[in-house]
Amino acid sequence: MPKVILMGPPGAGKGTQGEILASTWQVPRISPGDIIRAEIKNQSALGKKVQSYNDAGLLVPDQVVIEMMQYQLEAAAKGWVLDGFPRTVPQAQSLDSMLSQLGQAYDHVINIDVPEPDLVQRLKRRAVDQGRADDTEEVIRQRLQEYFQKTQPLLAYYGEAVIQIDGTPALSDVTSSIYACLAAHG
Repeated sequence: MPKVILMGPPGAGKGTQGEILASTWQVPRISPGDIIRAEIKNQSALGKKVQSYNDAGLLVPDQVVIEMMQYQLEAAAKGWVLDGFPRTVPQAQSLDSMLSQLGQAYDHVINIDVPEPDLVQRLKRRAVDQGRADDTEEVIRQRLQEYFQKTQPLLAYYGEAVIQIDGTPALSDVTSSIYACLAAHG
């Protein structure tokens, strides 16, 4: 079963594409953002711990995310789609170490690319459609700035392993592009 790291800025469509890929391959889609939102909703200790970061539009500290992901990866040894992890080079290095310890390796790194103005509009629409109070324009811009500073360097870290996908066409076209690129890259 495939093990895929799905990258891209907030609003690029990682969650949607990750769900499609995971469903097709019948593997879990592992998203720290979804896990954290569930913990916040349940008002768990972890949820309370990360709420302040979300409110400020900041990324959750690496160590918290890494610990959470280790548990998820141990439970999904047969295959997975990582959506939103890693987000920093230290997280990627920790992921490499975790995968080595678990006897796993990723098969592909997919980056969904969308221009910043489109991302802002998508995220503003999502805030209205989903009632996401954390998606104010100020927080959206802060989250994008965090992404460009901390996450975009992962493209250099993974280098030629990255499969670039244009995330601006219609949903089905993006999905088709992903499958076509995966087939071409074995």
